[in-house]
Amino acid sequence: KLAQRISLDQEKLKKKIAQTKSFKEVLIKGDIPREEVAFVEENNMSLPGIRIRAEPLRNYVFNNLASHTLGYLGEISKASLERLKDPAYRQGDFVGKNGLENIYESLLRGKKGYKEVEVDVSGRELKTLRKLSPESGNNLILTLDVKIQEELEKLMTETAEQNMNGSVVVMKVQTGEIIAITSKPSFDPNKFAAGISTRNWRDLVTDEWHPLQNRSIHGQYPPGSTYKIVTAIAGLGEGVIKPDTSIFCPGHFELGRGRYRCWKKSGHGFMNLHDALVQSCDVYFYTIGHRLGIDTIAKYAKRFGLGRSTRLGLSREKKGLVPTTQWKLLNKKEPWLLGETISASIGQGFNLVTPIQQVIMMAAVANRGILLKPYLVKRIEGPEGQLRQEFFPEIIGQIGVDPDHLEQVRMALRDVVNGARGTGKKSRLKNIIVSGKTGTSQVVRMKSDEELEKGEAIPVKYRDHAWFVAFAPYEKPVLAVAIIVEHGGHGGATAGPIAGKIFKKYFKLYPPPSSAQPL
Repeated sequence: KLAQRISLDQEKLKKKIAQTKSFKEVLIKGDIPREEVAFVEENNMSLPGIRIRAEPLRNYVFNNLASHTLGYLGEISKASLERLKDPAYRQGDFVGKNGLENIYESLLRGKKGYKEVEVDVSGRELKTLRKLSPESGNNLILTLDVKIQEELEKLMTETAEQNMNGSVVVMKVQTGEIIAITSKPSFDPNKFAAGISTRNWRDLVTDEWHPLQNRSIHGQYPPGSTYKIVTAIAGLGEGVIKPDTSIFCPGHFELGRGRYRCWKKSGHGFMNLHDALVQSCDVYFYTIGHRLGIDTIAKYAKRFGLGRSTRLGLSREKKGLVPTTQWKLLNKKEPWLLGETISASIGQGFNLVTPIQQVIMMAAVANRGILLKPYLVKRIEGPEGQLRQEFFPEIIGQIGVDPDHLEQVRMALRDVVNGARGTGKKSRLKNIIVSGKTGTSQVVRMKSDEELEKGEAIPVKYRDHAWFVAFAPYEKPVLAVAIIVEHGGHGGATAGPIAGKIFKKYFKLYPPPSSAQPL
């Protein structure tokens, strides 16, 4: 009778009851509508042992905002109950399943109360014997700035509507505070708060764009030309180039029988380091990479924090990949090829990075060599606002390079955005000097039987990913950003403008001391 009236699967209900110990409550259904509540209340005499229990429900007031970071709740599984062996948990409880909800589950959940009652033979309550009121859990005060987060969500939703998903991470370069972080497509955690339906769950896990994947920490992409920052620092540090070293770009680089093209087919002509970074000349960095070798490039990449977890504090963070000769021998059972060094020197080949790693690298460039641990939680407060724990900036290392070399790269990154020939001009602002680097991350190519008609646009799924990493202002940096737009094409065209809008929004809200003019 009950199962038919409130849309329950009778077989599943019987199985759930059979798995529950005697005298233990079984959650039959959560988040039931008013008409079903009314039915149970009106028929309580004929439904012995069935009662409505009102419980607080997690409400994510900003819906999809930072959903991958916040995480979501879900009913505790039988396996988790057996693993925990904690009397504080019971079947039917909702626990943090992902994101901060999961990491801080024990601090957020609070303590249960109970009511011991006397009932008659039909299960009807006669009187209360004992009662203990529940206690609220702690509160997390986050580093996120809701206004900047909203701007990120808006900008990335616009790209997602064109089937170009991705991630943006915004960090304060002097503290490591993550003030905004997004991954698209996203999801609404409110759908999980009272128990997600089988249909909604299936829709999420079978979606071809993987909305449950947190691209900020799980997405691993070739860094493309943003990696030229690493190659430039390595070249200067090892003495294989100087800032004024001139290299001729004819549009390609030859190694044995191999020919590696520059993005500019006609060539850039003679380039020094500054111009090569500003115009993103591939041949210049092929030459540096060839002189350095892959293991030396890898040494400098690791100094920037690439190839390891950033310790952001969210579960299952990916480490990316900084390839070496030993790595290939162990994992591919093959020796390293010289041609692979050429590709790696411009961030292609085996190289993989995450957006969170990219923003930390850019922050280290901005603050002249300091590596900071990123963090999302400012403090933990009790239910009455009492301070439980506070978190502070943490320096995790120095990249250990010559300050003059770093300054040469910083000046070039400034002109990537502000120079006449820079590839990042679309992120330029009037009164704030933005510094950055564009990048294009190669993806799978079209098959031979999928040729396009003349003038036909390349399908989105075959377009390269677009990177843009940046910091601002140039002299006294405040923010660093890393943006990946999947299948966005050139970084300067799609990711760069997003960075410009983020900086514009932030500095309009929080003008730097030296900026008196409107943006």
